[in-house]
Amino acid sequence: MSVPVMAAGNHVSVLRFVSTRDPARAASFDDALEQGLAPDGGLYVPFEWPEFSPGDLAGEAFDSEELTSAQGLARLAGAMLRPFAAGSTLAEHLPKIAEEAFTFDAPLVPLGSDGLLSVLELTHGPTAAFKDFGARFLAACLTRLRERGGAALAASVPGTPGRSVPRSRPLTILVATSGDTGGAVAAAFHRRAGIEVAVLFPKGLVSPLQERQLTCWGDNVRSFAVRGTFDDCQHLVKEAFLDRELAATRSLSSANSINLGRLLPQTIYYAAASLAIRRALGMPASFVVPSGNLGNALACLWARRLGLPIAEIVLAHNVNRAVPDFLRTGTWSPRPSVATLASAMDVGNPSNLERLRSLYPDLDALRGAVSADSVDDEQIRARIRAGFDRYGQFWCPHTAAAAEAYERLPGARRNRRPWVIVATAHAAKFLGVVEPLLGRAPPVPHALAELYARPTSSTEIAPTLAALRTALAA
Repeated sequence: MSVPVMAAGNHVSVLRFVSTRDPARAASFDDALEQGLAPDGGLYVPFEWPEFSPGDLAGEAFDSEELTSAQGLARLAGAMLRPFAAGSTLAEHLPKIAEEAFTFDAPLVPLGSDGLLSVLELTHGPTAAFKDFGARFLAACLTRLRERGGAALAASVPGTPGRSVPRSRPLTILVATSGDTGGAVAAAFHRRAGIEVAVLFPKGLVSPLQERQLTCWGDNVRSFAVRGTFDDCQHLVKEAFLDRELAATRSLSSANSINLGRLLPQTIYYAAASLAIRRALGMPASFVVPSGNLGNALACLWARRLGLPIAEIVLAHNVNRAVPDFLRTGTWSPRPSVATLASAMDVGNPSNLERLRSLYPDLDALRGAVSADSVDDEQIRARIRAGFDRYGQFWCPHTAAAAEAYERLPGARRNRRPWVIVATAHAAKFLGVVEPLLGRAPPVPHALAELYARPTSSTEIAPTLAALRTALAA
């Protein structure tokens, strides 16, 4: 698929988003967010790509610290996401949506004295995980769309078939989670009028503290413990979107990273970090990203596609190594997921691979754009210890996987250039792993402590569409 580029300042009446499976299926920004998944089961991607220069985004009003502050992130979001929302009903609300979503910092914490290695902490939101940024943005968008009433036109581009999303009845958000997504989505949508949330998580395959924050909400949020893996949960969500019986009774949408509204705002913290490093060191930043369903990795790749000063991107996987194997062999071979310490990365068939291959249809181009490594549990344990001993850092298993992948890079790639290890979850969410390794517990953020004190409730279901239908109707 040939994808046009447009200057960021150009006026576009309606920027189209097309399915990864059929470019003829197009939707507006509003409809792509409400539908979540394209009607043909594909994922929405931009048809036109805005392109920024660093000067477009970081004028003299920003210094390197302000870029990664809540205020700086909100201002960047307003500038970067404006072309994507052009012509939509949300366009005029975008500055307020950004202010509502980006209310906490994404600081760069240096490791060592030369400033060439740092950690991007995405753990300061209400559920202490990177997914808070995208979930809050999506919740702010969908709330405003629901307030409009009426019915969404799924085919906003003339002649394009689509799936309508009536706004006259509550919107049901279906979310499959391997740990952090469900908690972030539940927090973002909790008690929002006209919206219900169904969180599906693999029974017994998330950490105990993660499970608490998936099941402590009540009100408009229900949690379902699926007897299966994350891949089973993800498959159920996709089946539900294509199910006529559910479509007849419910308006469905998604808040996984399959939803464009989750992914686009995640480009903002990569933009902020890369601009801050360029200003401080005069060089582009390279990132090591903990990767499972590939949403966060795609956000980094999309930020670079938009013109941000980003050099290398390395994906750090656990032993669920379908993506590293694909890059090595050229053969895509999804497989059942394997449970590991880095549970949020336990994905054997990542949805966002479709977007990755849409961005780089040619295998050689893909290999030139990104690399990937695989880290096992013992290496994660060793890196958690090393991170504390060397830097005084408490790292969750996912962040430790990224740190291990960084340490494995050849010296010629690491030396004399800035690298960023992406910290995707707070270590306090993995006390059962981190505390025995270090002999001490990481401090628990106040927001997490409040969640952990709440009562919990969940419903166990089989990994079948019939079981999900029954549970949603109860």
